[in-house]
Amino acid sequence: MSVTAVSPVEVEDVEDVPEEDRLWVTIVWNDPINLMSYVTYVFRKLFGYSETKATKLMLDVHHKGRATVTSGTREEMEAAAERLHTYGLWATIAQD
Repeated sequence: MSVTAVSPVEVEDVEDVPEEDRLWVTIVWNDPINLMSYVTYVFRKLFGYSETKATKLMLDVHHKGRATVTSGTREEMEAAAERLHTYGLWATIAQD
């Protein structure tokens, strides 16, 4: 009878991922100013989202108070938040 050696599989723990390699997200927050149709328009224009996806995100903003609209590097999310600000939306970034 032969015994096969099994090597342990290394699983990357979230704690082991360097902080700079973790994804960042851009969050859009609900506000009393912008119309729902306008928010949908901005999501479509800036991110190229379909009407369906943009509407779903807008409804999350409206009903839940916020929606994560995109993710990527910190620099990409800072740029996305700045673009959203130019359209009058309240956006922040956070590390996922």
